[in-house]
Amino acid sequence: MRIFHSAADVPEDFGPSVVTIGNFDGVHVGHREILRRVVSLARQRGLTPAVLTFYPHPARVLAPERAPKLIATIAQRLAGFGAEGIEAALVLPFTADFAKLTPEQFAEQILGRTLHARLVLVGDDFRFGHQQAGNIATLRAQGVKLGFELDPVLPILAQGKRASSTAIRALVTAGNVSKAGRMMAAPFALEGPVVQGFGIGSRKTVPTLNLAPENELLPGDGVYVTRTRDEASGTQWRSITNVGMRPTFDGKALTVETYLLDPPPPEAPARIEVSFLAFVREERKFDSPESLKAQILRDVGVAQRFHRRIARLRVG
Repeated sequence: MRIFHSAADVPEDFGPSVVTIGNFDGVHVGHREILRRVVSLARQRGLTPAVLTFYPHPARVLAPERAPKLIATIAQRLAGFGAEGIEAALVLPFTADFAKLTPEQFAEQILGRTLHARLVLVGDDFRFGHQQAGNIATLRAQGVKLGFELDPVLPILAQGKRASSTAIRALVTAGNVSKAGRMMAAPFALEGPVVQGFGIGSRKTVPTLNLAPENELLPGDGVYVTRTRDEASGTQWRSITNVGMRPTFDGKALTVETYLLDPPPPEAPARIEVSFLAFVREERKFDSPESLKAQILRDVGVAQRFHRRIARLRVG
């Protein structure tokens, strides 16, 4: 997938294209349905399937006090686009100056001149341009002028409810990562570098990989069944992860500590992605490191049974 980080990066001979526009945070089942529709229509018409998205989130610029914590990093978002067959993504820097473009300027400069759009897919509540003055009717009128069709997309339901990034944020914050994963059609995951811990695990409980997450949104404090992937090699391990303050050791900062259930690598990976599969228990303070270690071993048993069950389902 080709990735462009500004309109100037897009070559003049790009497209023509089928384009969908949005933030696509979390790339949930509704987003995936739209992305697959873009790819299908592009293939039918011999066009390039493309996504137009923004970074940072527009609310971070226009109303920072109301800006949501993002579910996914930009790298995770782009990986989700590629997984659905999108061939090009334009990640527009969202700035105060960009926000001043009128709907007509946005359509002409970005959809027409840059992406050479022939078909545009957006939600039926889509708003764009300065002060969100543009709507579906505005975009349709611009399409007539600039030579692209408009295909409004109705809300996509997941288990009878509208799939939304807002709903996923609430589920993850509450620790309900399994339901969030179903709404995303993939596990909620954190990614980032492995950093030096406090050494307490290796001395008093069990050794862990300590993740410095680059994601803004974190799961609620607790213990989770997880799967850990080395971003460099792609090697994966079954794992169990604690998110929290380490109250047994009077921790002062939140940590994400992952214990690998499979044989660990000779050297700790530089970067990992930790996928959250199921909630095990809330974090709590124990009377001693020995009591905590005994509980961790029980948690490990829970995680091992979960992973064995998943493996059997895959085989079946």
